[in-house]
Amino acid sequence: MSTTTDTTNTTGETAETNTNNRVDRGVVMNKWLKNTAMLTIRLIVIAVFLFALGKMIGTFWAGILPVILALIICTVLAPIATWLRRHKVPAGLAAILTMLGFIGLLGAIFSLIAPDIVNHSRVLYLQAFEGVQRLQLWLQGPPLNIDPEKINEAANDIAHWVQNQAGAIAGGVFSGISSAAGLAVTLMVIIVLTFFFLKDGHRFLPWLRSATGGRSGLHATELLTRAWITLSGFIRAQAIVSLIDATFIGLGIALLQVPMAFTLSVITFIAGFIPIVGAVVAGTLAVLVALVSLGFTKALIVLAIVIVVQQLEGNILSPMLQSRAMDLHPVIVLISVTVGGGLFGLVGAFLAVPVAAMIAVAYRYVLDMLRIHSGERTADELDFYTSEGAVIAKIAEEESAHERQEWHQERDWSAAPIIDEVPQPAERVSKTPGVNTGVSKGLNPSLKKLREQSAKLRRLGVKRNR
Repeated sequence: MSTTTDTTNTTGETAETNTNNRVDRGVVMNKWLKNTAMLTIRLIVIAVFLFALGKMIGTFWAGILPVILALIICTVLAPIATWLRRHKVPAGLAAILTMLGFIGLLGAIFSLIAPDIVNHSRVLYLQAFEGVQRLQLWLQGPPLNIDPEKINEAANDIAHWVQNQAGAIAGGVFSGISSAAGLAVTLMVIIVLTFFFLKDGHRFLPWLRSATGGRSGLHATELLTRAWITLSGFIRAQAIVSLIDATFIGLGIALLQVPMAFTLSVITFIAGFIPIVGAVVAGTLAVLVALVSLGFTKALIVLAIVIVVQQLEGNILSPMLQSRAMDLHPVIVLISVTVGGGLFGLVGAFLAVPVAAMIAVAYRYVLDMLRIHSGERTADELDFYTSEGAVIAKIAEEESAHERQEWHQERDWSAAPIIDEVPQPAERVSKTPGVNTGVSKGLNPSLKKLREQSAKLRRLGVKRNR
């Protein structure tokens, strides 16, 4: 009798709990629609802001491009200028000496390349012309017996296509520069900006903290330091990858006695700064020179050398270095280069990966702050590059504790299941009775804990209503 009474009470309590804990479906749907509408409005505002920002950058691109290029150059030269300042060299003199050394190195490389190009260009032209004539004679003879007029038409079409592509490439190289006073003026602006960045760049962050003050200065110091370290790491990693490509490809084509081997190596090094696309273009150029000058067999050998070196670089060296420098997936790199090249030509392809890396840096910093505010991580559990970043993280940790208490007091929040950031394979649930799988009743531990907490909250709600 007692058992029957307990069962009845339990059933009644369950029914009462279900009745008191129900709301109309319209209320739930209205809440969902409200949240969706608010999210849509926010996304529209963000999209409008990004569109306006893109338009503004496009309008002032002629002035922004020299600044970006000067910053990229400074990532290479800044360690040298810093080393000179540490050895008691005045900042201005250190910047001048660093730039003179850099310009001297570029001049030396150009002085080695220019005679090589001049000496071999006419020979390559004659060899290419002779090769085209041999190809025409072969096509006219058996077994193809193609009409010479059709061959001439096809050759003219190919020549027009090459000219158009050359014009497009030239336009891509000088896009954004031609709208300024001219290439010479733009180069002069880059040189002047580089000098001042090297001379006074170490004073920028202290000035920024004093100008903005408070939290903004601390956040900006940490975020800009991360961005600078990432950008410097990208340039260094890309330089190492390009140097290895140029060295091995240059040695291979030099052993085969391909004309302009050193020049092709330098072109390979420079083109390597455009990820994925640059290596393909430089390798194609080396194969074409070998085809024109040495014939089909040597060209195949050069193609094999280029493919082997680029496969080793793309599958082993580049992912290892780039993952340390930027932590970007190769798919993101490829998409960035494709979109940047399609929108802004070769300049866009060159700047696409650094821009993607900067966006990733900002995203990761926001994610770190979000973890601290949500209580998932403490400031000591995260890595910061500056003391200012550690300070603002401690402040955010203390303030977020009070914020979370206020949020919990507003309503009875049900705790979310604890999910690892890198999901682990779930245990298999046995369907055989009596077999212990390590998970009670076949439930994930987090889901089981969530259900227990939800049941506890429902019981508390029933008691309050009584």
